[in-house]
Order: sequence, then C-alpha cells, then structure tokens
Amino acid sequence: MTRVFVDAWDPSYGASFEGGEGGDGPGSSSSAQVDVEVEVPAAEWAPIDVSAGARVPDVVFLVDGVRRNDAQVWTAEDDGTSYAGLAASFAAGVVRCDLARGAAELAVARVSRGLFTASPSLGDVRAGTVRYEVHRVSGPGEASKLPAAVQGPLTALEIEISSAARDSGSDGTDLLIVDGPLRNRRQLPRTIGYVKTQQKHYLPAAQEAIVPRLRPGQRTPVFQIGTVWGGWSWYLRLPGSSGAPWSGIVRVECSPELSPEQAIELAEVSLATLPRFASSAYKDPRAPQNLVPIAGLERRLRGMLGDARVLHRALARDSARAF
Repeated sequence: MTRVFVDAWDPSYGASFEGGEGGDGPGSSSSAQVDVEVEVPAAEWAPIDVSAGARVPDVVFLVDGVRRNDAQVWTAEDDGTSYAGLAASFAAGVVRCDLARGAAELAVARVSRGLFTASPSLGDVRAGTVRYEVHRVSGPGEASKLPAAVQGPLTALEIEISSAARDSGSDGTDLLIVDGPLRNRRQLPRTIGYVKTQQKHYLPAAQEAIVPRLRPGQRTPVFQIGTVWGGWSWYLRLPGSSGAPWSGIVRVECSPELSPEQAIELAEVSLATLPRFASSAYKDPRAPQNLVPIAGLERRLRGMLGDARVLHRALARDSARAF
C-alpha cells in the first residue's frame, strides 16, 4: 500500500525537497563528478552516528541575510532609450550562540539598499532620508533578471559582518554556520554551509539510498563534489521530521581547500551541533530545517528593512520631483 506523508513545511515556502512525482527526493540530477570514497569505501556506506569524542564548539555563529524588492523603476535616457531598474533593500546579521552558557544574542546586523540597473547614466537615488546606491549590471539588464543581481552585494555584506562578529568574539575554536551554500564564502575559517532545500541528486543510486535510511542525529559519510562551487559535503537528518523519506534532511558542505581529515572532523562537529538548533513544527512553518536562531534572525532583519510601502511612496514622490 502506498504511504502518504505530509511535508512539515508550510506550502507557501515550497517544499523541503524539490522532487518529482512521489516526493522521493531531489527532482534532477547534477552533472558534477562525485567521489563517494572520501571517508569509507563506496560499498561500506551506512548511516553514521555522532561519535563519543565529537567536539562541540563553545560558541556558534549563524549568519543569514534577507532581501526585499521595494520598487521597479525605468529610466529615460538622453538618447531616447530606457532601462529597467530594481530598488531593493537587503540586510545581513549574525547570531552568536554561547552553548556553554545557553545564551544567544544578535552580534551584528546591517542594512543596505541598492538600485540595480544597466543604465549607464543613472546615479544613486534618494527616497526621503534613504539612499539607494546604484549597482550597474552587465548586459541589457532585463527586468526579470535584476532580482538575481541583489545576491552578490548581499553575500558580500554577509562576509563582512561574519568577519566583524568573529573579530569581536571568537577564540579560534568556534563554528560559523552559513544559511545556504558556501559559494564564494569558502575562505571563511571553521565554516559550514547549510542547505535546507534539496534540488539535485549528487550521489549514485546505491549511496543515495542511504539518505532516507538516516535516523535523526545520523549523517552520511563525507563525499566530494567536483564543481566550481563544489567541495566536501554530507547529508544529515534533524530531529522532528515527519517520517517522510527526505523529511528533515539537510545537506552540509565545507571548503574544498580543507583536507579530507578536516572535512570529516567538521562533519562530526556539525552532527553534534546542528540538531540542537532544529525548529519545531508548531513554531516554524519550515521545521525542522529552519534553525531556531536563523528564524529569529530573519524576523529581526525583516523588521530592520523598514516599511516597504513608505519607501515605495518616497521613491515615487522624489523621482517625480527630479523631472
């Protein structure tokens, strides 16, 4: 008899995995070359429990960012051409969790605003007391592609504040958790990327079959993804999943510049640390993957962005005055 599971995630957020029919895992295969024999031989893949000697850092930093589209704009150039523009607000913050004291605090948070466009002439735009710094995009700058341009400055802001938080409160043995893939944040020390939504098949069928077998608090062996943004990676299951094959599964990654031994050590640290932050379904519509400190940070950052309606009105008013 076919079994049916209800994804714990609120459907307005999509799904915790982007699968095909049947909801049995990621929906498309990656073309990346994968080495599954980093930690154990391929034939010996099996769920791994946290080891008794796994190190749990005293301090964990969690970094995340949010963004919001405030207004779509268009330019009128002197030569009669017109370019699309996107006024966007974005913010990034770091939560410092002191596991020894059982305390968490906002270490640092910053808000920035930008106007993204391919216009060669448009400068910074003001909306009342708020300034949108111009970010020129390459190519024709189609309106549909402008939202993606916000990610670069947002990532740069996340890197900046991560370094600032650690400079003021790190003893060199902490752990930094980045919400999402590492990408160009791979140079940050003692850092893991935390991927909540699974969209790609990375493993061969025999090894991927181990993932649904994971119990809460277990992980797969470490494997290597051979792409430009690849590195060492592993899957683990958080507590509080619904019981569906991929419910509560996250993929964790670390820098390819680390040695295999260092990657395996980080995998052990992640398995001993991440389950402590898993959210509950009655509190969070993306439980258990949306970690509790990340959920609180997102709410705080969205509040710092200000009222979108007020900004939109100010942009429209001040733009009209310019003509």
